[in-house]
Amino acid sequence: MKTFPLENVAQLPVWRRPIAFLVLTAIALPIAFATWLALVNNFVIEVAQFDGADIGLLHSVREIPGFLAVGVIAILLFVREQILGLVSLVLLAVSTAVTAYFPTLGGILMITFLSSVGFHYFETVNQSLQLQWIRKDRAPKVLGILGAVGSAATLVSYGLIVLLWEPLNLTYNTVFMVSGGVAVLIGLYCFVGFPQFENNVVQRRELVLRKRYWLYYALEFFAGARRQVFVVFAGFMLVERFGFDVHEVTGLYIINLVANIILAPFFGGLVARFGERRMLLIEYFGLVLVFLAYGGIYFFDWGVWLAMALYVVDHMLFALKLALKTYFQKIADPSDIAPTAAVSFTINHIAAVFLPVLLGLLWIVSPAAVFLTAAGIACGSFVLALLIPRHPEGGFETIWTRRAPAVAE
Repeated sequence: MKTFPLENVAQLPVWRRPIAFLVLTAIALPIAFATWLALVNNFVIEVAQFDGADIGLLHSVREIPGFLAVGVIAILLFVREQILGLVSLVLLAVSTAVTAYFPTLGGILMITFLSSVGFHYFETVNQSLQLQWIRKDRAPKVLGILGAVGSAATLVSYGLIVLLWEPLNLTYNTVFMVSGGVAVLIGLYCFVGFPQFENNVVQRRELVLRKRYWLYYALEFFAGARRQVFVVFAGFMLVERFGFDVHEVTGLYIINLVANIILAPFFGGLVARFGERRMLLIEYFGLVLVFLAYGGIYFFDWGVWLAMALYVVDHMLFALKLALKTYFQKIADPSDIAPTAAVSFTINHIAAVFLPVLLGLLWIVSPAAVFLTAAGIACGSFVLALLIPRHPEGGFETIWTRRAPAVAE
């Protein structure tokens, strides 16, 4: 890759600019990861006979690389962010492609760990590049559009699964190989089709922990804990309790994706108009209600239609997570973005390492208790979001902070 100054990207054709790079990687990531996520519950139950404890163990192992995302800072001493992101993307894609060749507990744990290294290291770098390459005034809308693009790519993948799974008698191996292979090709194209974009702000290459970012760190921690319940147990509930087949789970994902394609740019506009504080409060309050209703499915034997509706609403609310990114972009020193992205990913995954295993054991005793625990976590997020100023900026990170020039601490 040749280097190219970021301030001169207007001289490049549109298809070689940073936004095109971000669009292509936004397409590749869900093709590999979201396809795996759609199939994994059925795959591990049908092929490896997983129970709730096994699925909790699987997702704890999957989150270990996220906890170790702070290691990105050390790698960036030797490798450019853009290169590291693409290498990580290809690792994720290759791991997805060969998943079905490891149909035992040990094999699934191993290949999932490798896939997760690629996913989490890519996501860490990608978040950093987004916040460096997109102007603050455009960030909410552009991030919303990128979310919609990723959802559209996933929609095509899932649509093909739903339409072709039974008529062509598709196997897990076929779907994993095709989705992983497509993502590999996109990643390789990004290696050769784009220059290395040089930012005029040099990113720090050491561990950055700043006292003035404490609220952002706390919100990331709660977000990571809350996300585990949805990722690990919401889909697992549909398969275990209601007997959903692959095409039925994927069909529900398609509904989520269509909603996200429509709503993600809209949510980006709402964040730009009303601010991060209001939109995060809406997200967290909605999640409290959703998780309480999930618990009610087990307490009161509410039916499958409510479970499906909650799954869609749950997914829609998570689209508002872009507000947390733009909150940090507004309060951060520009040179802190790369190291803080790594630190925040580690913080986000602290609970992810142990929570799925513990909740998996709790699931065997009481699935409803798992969702009530998530409702409590969402309540914590809501309380923390009340501390975000209406107009956050460096030196005015919380409502308790005086509006003053930001000083590194």
